[in-house]
Amino acid sequence: MTSKCKILGISAFYHDAAAAIIENGYIKAAAQEERFTRKKHDASFPVNAIKYCIEFSNAELNSFDAIIFYEQPKLKFKRLLSTYYNFAPSGVKSFTRSMSSWLSGKLFLRNIIIKELKKIKPEFNNKNIFFSEHHLSHAASTFYPSPFSDAAIVTIDGVGEWATASICHGKDNTITKVKELHFPHSLGLLYSAFTYFLGFQVNSGEYKLMGLAPYGSANSKQTLDYIKTIQKELVDIKQDGSIWLNQKYFDYATGLKMIKTKKWEQLFNFSKREPEQSIEQFHCNLAYAIQKITEDCVIKIAKEAKKLTNAKNICLAGGVALNCVANGKLLKERVFENMFIQPAAGDAGGAIGAAYTAYHILLNKERIIKKGNDFMQGEYLGPEFTDEEINTTLEKHSAKFQRIENYGKLVDKISDLLKNGSVIGWFQGRMEFGPRALGNRSIIGDARNFEMQKKLNLKIKYRESFRPFAPSVLKEDLTDFFDLKTQSPYMLLVANVNQKHLLPLPGNYENLPIQKKLYTKRSEIQAVTHVDLSARIHSVAKEDNPRYWKLINKFKQKTGYGIIVNTSFNVRGEPIVCTPDDAYRCFMRTEMDYLVIGNYFLDKKEQSNWEETNNWKTEFPLD
Repeated sequence: MTSKCKILGISAFYHDAAAAIIENGYIKAAAQEERFTRKKHDASFPVNAIKYCIEFSNAELNSFDAIIFYEQPKLKFKRLLSTYYNFAPSGVKSFTRSMSSWLSGKLFLRNIIIKELKKIKPEFNNKNIFFSEHHLSHAASTFYPSPFSDAAIVTIDGVGEWATASICHGKDNTITKVKELHFPHSLGLLYSAFTYFLGFQVNSGEYKLMGLAPYGSANSKQTLDYIKTIQKELVDIKQDGSIWLNQKYFDYATGLKMIKTKKWEQLFNFSKREPEQSIEQFHCNLAYAIQKITEDCVIKIAKEAKKLTNAKNICLAGGVALNCVANGKLLKERVFENMFIQPAAGDAGGAIGAAYTAYHILLNKERIIKKGNDFMQGEYLGPEFTDEEINTTLEKHSAKFQRIENYGKLVDKISDLLKNGSVIGWFQGRMEFGPRALGNRSIIGDARNFEMQKKLNLKIKYRESFRPFAPSVLKEDLTDFFDLKTQSPYMLLVANVNQKHLLPLPGNYENLPIQKKLYTKRSEIQAVTHVDLSARIHSVAKEDNPRYWKLINKFKQKTGYGIIVNTSFNVRGEPIVCTPDDAYRCFMRTEMDYLVIGNYFLDKKEQSNWEETNNWKTEFPLD
């Protein structure tokens, strides 16, 4: 019998720490640390995620063929020293703070890894500890699980060690670096700078900026002027998609903030928006401008990758690959025949990529390829819970519940409740890996309900009213609802709603204020149709998630619509729920109507009054 080759991949110490285990080329388990600690984007060493992965995989820390970290700390340290030297004498305060952190530990990461793993197993003595490069980890995370034997690989993010974007060529089990863009010039950091200026949190609020952009007036003089200003003063965009950022406007290289705020305020003629401050049309117009520039850059980089590799397929990773609007625009350009995007495209996915780097590059293991299908297993790679564990949790909280053994009866009941306008917490099977809830840790509702978006934002998620929601649509019904010819199983593509499902708009729609535009009836599936008549799509295949598919299909049998609203099971600032206990607490903190955990059904009206020692807004700082 062939011995099993097991690899542990780790990402940590910047944001979204995670762990992953691959065995003989297959992903066995992967999880983010935030789901266990309940600290959103937790960057700490992922002790809890590692514990879960090794327990689920029945692995032994001392027997791993490799334990690999997702980047090279010494290379990153050299970049920091070089940057401070080149920008001297500015940045003394930042330099002092940074050096203190590096010299007290980060530089000696091997020792930290050993120390942390000894907390899990005091007898830990595995010498097989390795380090990948940041963008190589990203590239490996998307190419090796993809269904392609040959592909161009594009990775774009804030910064790794030196690289901020890369083009690679993947063939079989090899990845060859072709071209890189280096710090401080970074498309990811440019987008984050606008995230900061528009009042959202860097490394967390970029998706809010993407959600705000469609409220911008695309052809207004102000928007067009913003685009010209950005291109003239902030960024020089080359034909190959590489960029040069004018550092006199930025502070991230040696300072403690993203931008030189006063210079930006003079440039755009308005003050930096503070968190929770009202959003005006000029904020939306600026969001549209940087989103448009980002899309253009991504397409230019992809075209350069095509030119350099002549591949038919493209794989994407890095934080910018989570910009599903840009992904949708790239797909429409038809630069490549096929596209695969790593669903955990940010730093969390670096744990998977690092593990694959060790398996295929360090150990030179052959690659198995699933033609037409990827190895991400629907992204259902996290913990799941037995009936006994669910029952114990509910009894601990003295919850009133009903156990519905027959799944057909359960989905019949839930589909009726959805049809009648209820909001339901839906907790099933293994937890998703990455930032999207894909039907196992979701809050669901009726996409046809004109009040659903408002209800979900204000009474369930407690978040900004402009934030859009995604549809979960049956794979079979995808093309009926959306202008999209390829499946979107990981909610990473935006496409337009088909004309047949749209409603007539008032003639002044484009010029309406934000709130009036938001609440204008524009679609039969209003709750998932953004103001620009697009949607961020999650297509559901029966083979990927049979329980979720059966629920939506039952809803279709009753309504004629094989589509529902799907948003992540959490409140604002909280990581997606992991355990039945997390789910019950979130259910009771919100105005959700019902909760389903496995086959256990809970009605909010039947629950006792909920008393908390901590207010959730204190426990989970608003992001």
